[in-house]
Order: sequence, then structure tokens, then C-alpha cells
Amino acid sequence: MGLLREGINEIIATTAFNAAPMGIHLRNGSATMVLFAGSHTAENIERDGWVVANFVYDPVLFVRTAFEDLPHESFTDETVNGKILQRLSGVDAWAAFTATVEHTTREVMRVRLTLEKEIIEEIIVHPVNRGFSSIIDATVHATRYKENRDQELQQLIGYHAGIVRKCGGKRDIEALDLLLKYIL
Repeated sequence: MGLLREGINEIIATTAFNAAPMGIHLRNGSATMVLFAGSHTAENIERDGWVVANFVYDPVLFVRTAFEDLPHESFTDETVNGKILQRLSGVDAWAAFTATVEHTTREVMRVRLTLEKEIIEEIIVHPVNRGFSSIIDATVHATRYKENRDQELQQLIGYHAGIVRKCGGKRDIEALDLLLKYIL
């Protein structure tokens, strides 16, 4: 798989006019996702059997898609193997997958991904930036914190907020301010 690397790849997943940050696990050439059961993404994958991984370096978009629905004009239709799928407009690259549910519990759904098509829309080098990376981590913690108000998660969000303020650029700080508004 050309766009994915071993480990967990942080992407924004799209399903039928739905977008959410997700991690795609790539181990030994096998790609999977673990989704919260009952989420829009899980329901759409179970119904439609596909997901698109959107590769994008926009911290605000990661935060927005974690907490709100994007308008339909944020999506672009793509035809892959006779199916019309939605991806995000303006991404660096995208990969369309057939998604097969392997295991479901009351809390999670494990999905096996089979690559159908991947496209690089724009070649851009993104240097490693601790501010951007900390926005991703803070967003993961914030989605869980919003559900249970766990003080340990709040401390982790604060830790990552400090890194964003120290190491991040203007867009990273904008994303942090937005994230903090969502969890208040």
C-alpha cells in the first residue's frame, strides 16, 4: 500500500457524506480500522462496504471533523469500480477501500480494508511538526473527554495544548482554540 505506512496512519475517513478522523492500522501488509459501534462511520461502512482515507495536513479540518458534520459541498464524488464514493475536496491524496466488518462488540467494530484505488492529488512535503502532531493527540483525547469528562484526559489535552502553543504554527493554534471550544 503506497500511501499507508506500518503502524497507525491518522487520516480523515469519509463514508456517504460523512467525515471523521480515524486511524488505519497497517501491520504486515494488512489494513484495518477499529470504529466506535453506532457511530455514523460504522453504520455507513456496515451498510455500504466502503471507506475513503483522505490524507490531509490541516489541523483545523481534523478538529472540525471530530466534532461536527461538514456540508455536502466539502465532498467530491469519485467513481471507483462502478461505485460512487465521496472523498474530501482539496486533499493531498486519497485511497478508496472496500471495508469488510470482521468483528463487532457493543463498543467497537473491527473492519478489514482492501485497497481499490489510491491517488496523489498534490505532492507536498510536510515536515514533522510537533504542534500538528499534538493537535492530533489532543483531538483523540478530546473526543473521549467530551463523553466522560475524565480528569486524566483533561490533563493530557492540557499537555498537548502546551506543545501546540510552543511548537505549532498559526493554523495549529487556530485548531487548538477550536478544540477547546468544543469541549467546554
